[in-house]
Amino acid sequence: MRGIKFSNEEFYHIYNRGVDKREIFLEGYDLNRFFQSMDEFNTLEPIGSIYEKSFLNLSQFKDSDEKLVRFICYCLNPNHYHFILQQVSDRGIEKFMHRLSGGYTRYFNEKYRRTGSLFQGAYKAIHIDSNEYLLHLSAYVNLNNHAHQLGSSATKSSWAEYIGTDNAHTFCSKKIILDQFQNPREYEEFAKESLKNILEKKRMATELERYILEADRF
Repeated sequence: MRGIKFSNEEFYHIYNRGVDKREIFLEGYDLNRFFQSMDEFNTLEPIGSIYEKSFLNLSQFKDSDEKLVRFICYCLNPNHYHFILQQVSDRGIEKFMHRLSGGYTRYFNEKYRRTGSLFQGAYKAIHIDSNEYLLHLSAYVNLNNHAHQLGSSATKSSWAEYIGTDNAHTFCSKKIILDQFQNPREYEEFAKESLKNILEKKRMATELERYILEADRF
């Protein structure tokens, strides 16, 4: 059982990775298909299969304000993903993630002729319980591909939306973050410094753990 209860208007860090750390995006089309699913499965009214929808009259599927979740930021990496979501309807995160995980797994298994689970168990969820946590986590998620030193071709994130280099896309609700800075440049500087501090703390924690394990041998 998941040890967290989702509440409307609250923010959550949602993440998961491929089973046995396997890659879940093997080519650019897979990445784009997952991103398309993030958009199209996020509605109160079920849309069914994305494949089936491609044969229907697209005028039937107008953008709706009735969403399950609100994306604050995201990062898709070859073998894992991170989201910051705000739940905006009852059981919104639960319904959205069920559609997203199930739909993409069916697509992936059919394309690559495999069976079984694609993701490593149920997605993980952490409640973001303070504004400071939200700000620093937004930096970690937006720049997660940089944290893992991954090339841009293997990843997709909301970073370009936040710093203003991708004005063509407005997928994320950035206002709650960016309104706390004078301009996107100030947020960019904050995020890069925040990520540096986060990675340094993780490095120190890893070294401390190694020291404790070595000390326990004596």
